[in-house]
Amino acid sequence: MGLSSRSAVAIHALTMLARWSDRSLTSAEIAESLASNPVLVRRILGSLRNAGLVFSTEGRGGGWSLARAPREITLHAAYAAVEEGRILSRHAHPPSEACEVGRNICALLETEFREAEQAMEERLGRTTIADLLRQILTIEREYAPANR
Repeated sequence: MGLSSRSAVAIHALTMLARWSDRSLTSAEIAESLASNPVLVRRILGSLRNAGLVFSTEGRGGGWSLARAPREITLHAAYAAVEEGRILSRHAHPPSEACEVGRNICALLETEFREAEQAMEERLGRTTIADLLRQILTIEREYAPANR
């Protein structure tokens, strides 16, 4: 299937929820930051809720909040909550056994692709939402006078 933009949307939403952890955010507020549609955001948030990363409250003042501390949510957890299948696509159908490349390429690619996917998962597992938020706040402090 391959990596979609769902991971980026999920990580963006989680980082927003961490930034404004003193209150719940609506899907419309998150969608505004994403320049996206609130319906798409709600779908992503639903997957994050199913993974135990966020929760929602109903009614006036309701919205979405983190279910865990930002330092406990890795980028890999966000990725795993919203993505399905393998990152790197395999052959859609088996190649020809009559060809020396066709006979051998699937097994070789499987090893290479599996190792690449494991490396990506490991790397995403080292970065947390708190790490991203810290970087964002640092960047904002450095550029605040220029933004005014």
